[in-house]
Amino acid sequence: MLDFMDYASSLNPSSITPAQSSLTSITALLDFPTPLGIRLHISSLSTPHFASSYTLASTGLLTGSLCYLYTSLPLPSLPTATRSLPLPAFTPTSYRQLLPLRPPDPPWWWEIWHTGRRIDTRDALLYGRLYLPNSTLEALYLRRLSPTSQVKVSAVSDSRLPNGGSMLALLAQDRGKWSAEYMYSTDSALLGVRGLYNFGPDPRDAEEGVVSLAVEELASSSSSDALASLAENVKTTATKDSVEPVSRFSAGAEVYYGLLNKSGGMSTGVRFATLPAHTGFPYTMTVTLNPLMGNLSSSYSVRAGDLLSLSSRFDFNVYSYESGVVMGMELWKLRENAGGDEFGAERVGDGKTLGKSEGEQLKENPAGGIGGIAGCLKARIDQRGSLGLLWEGRVKELVYSCGASIDLRGGKDMISGVGLEVQYSS
Repeated sequence: MLDFMDYASSLNPSSITPAQSSLTSITALLDFPTPLGIRLHISSLSTPHFASSYTLASTGLLTGSLCYLYTSLPLPSLPTATRSLPLPAFTPTSYRQLLPLRPPDPPWWWEIWHTGRRIDTRDALLYGRLYLPNSTLEALYLRRLSPTSQVKVSAVSDSRLPNGGSMLALLAQDRGKWSAEYMYSTDSALLGVRGLYNFGPDPRDAEEGVVSLAVEELASSSSSDALASLAENVKTTATKDSVEPVSRFSAGAEVYYGLLNKSGGMSTGVRFATLPAHTGFPYTMTVTLNPLMGNLSSSYSVRAGDLLSLSSRFDFNVYSYESGVVMGMELWKLRENAGGDEFGAERVGDGKTLGKSEGEQLKENPAGGIGGIAGCLKARIDQRGSLGLLWEGRVKELVYSCGASIDLRGGKDMISGVGLEVQYSS
């Protein structure tokens, strides 16, 4: 279950989200965490620029945290209180269907001029969390440099860590056809780079063709209403020339090297996924390989029905011949009085709606179907008989999740962990 700060950050329209540039994003159904102990979150969006959150947890020892978030770009005027938000806002579905590639915004779209001078600024996001009683401090700085790039700097301060803490700097680029991330960490002076290439037509080529045609038409037109008809002609041309793809094949790789310990690592992978134009059920397949460690992993996820998602993963090591299998499922439950036009039903069942961000869907229907979702059940099991269960639902104005980790082989520690997590925001 997402906490309030993650939800508020996802509403920030200026950030580059790595959801479509990650080969492992579909395994969320197999790697979901189960709560341990009791945890309570109280959050608030005081202004469109500032949010705060407080956490109190008990796992035999009473702990907590204070968290604050500031963004220079106002968050959309969307509901943030738990009583006004649909449950899927805090419990996003594990299977997120990929969307067709879109070209990045031209740089001149971001220019703001006043009296002959550029006055536009680059938006930034600041985040900080203090953990008590250990006094561990986390900080995050996110800044959008251009329509295709952003920089992210995160740091942690803790006396128990080597050198008292560490810092991570990451530069991300997303150009539609390909995306890349460049990383440096003070921990072992680690350098890394990873990228993803999408095969198929480049969305930037289609955009350049449409813009060139519009400029030629405007230059050759002498009528006074040329500007008025320009937008309509561009829209018609783009619709006529574009063919919406039904699937996408992608390949990616990552390389890391530690300057202090003189060790490195690398991995590569491929992904095939259906897009919203696909007439059948949505599915995604991935294969990743770590040649240095000899690990081979393949996964398959499918939306088997309007309310059901299934996923599986097979791991194999070519050096030790060790293998592992994990299977998972996600089942949404609608309330008995929820109609087909409810926000909750559309959010879970419609593949085209499913791919949209939380902010886009809340703009379309900010309050509809709040009671349409009764809850969500997630379960996973591996070849060792380790079972993970998680139920997420709502009671009055509270959103909660409860789960347990169970060892089906029995023994003294058959139930290794049980927990309850409760959220409230205003």
